[in-house]
Amino acid sequence: MGIHKLRRFVGTIAELVDRAPPEPELIEQGLEALRELVRDDDWLPDAYARPSPERYQQYLLHADARQRFSVVSFVWGPGQQTPVHDHTVWGLIGVLRGAEYAQPYARDAAGALQALGDEVLLERGAVEAVSPTVGDIHRVRNAYDDRVSVSIHVYGANIGAVRRFTYPPGAAPKPFISGYSNDALPNLWDLGKETLAS
Repeated sequence: MGIHKLRRFVGTIAELVDRAPPEPELIEQGLEALRELVRDDDWLPDAYARPSPERYQQYLLHADARQRFSVVSFVWGPGQQTPVHDHTVWGLIGVLRGAEYAQPYARDAAGALQALGDEVLLERGAVEAVSPTVGDIHRVRNAYDDRVSVSIHVYGANIGAVRRFTYPPGAAPKPFISGYSNDALPNLWDLGKETLAS
């Protein structure tokens, strides 16, 4: 298994966050690194790609010690979707397996939340960004009703601990904190096994 690819990616994002470039540059360089990560599908441990029949899963793969960023795998069972929700921080999304649809939302002149254009199909290898500056509210769903899809997300915070909102139709925004679906992280740092295997 190529867990070293995830370790290298985490290092790249950490270096990028350390440099603290303007957000457009951070997003551009982060998307480039994420595109490289999701190009190959040989590194995500099975434990972080398991669907649940009840709801989509959000598995934490890495959280920066200072909570400046986090990396998660989203696992979409057939037909599963999020509610309309925000993030409050920058985020990068890359599709590792299958495909997903993202429906962006924006506020109209009166402040009402409206779907912004058509759903965007993100197929395997595709990447996109969200943030309060480029568009932060969307709904995401598995593009398939008969198979699992997996996407890798990077956020500019420990996203499982961020207070965010869902936007139910015709109702007031509802606060939520997503948490994570796993209690254990993949071990990115056991270099001994890799050294012995080579």
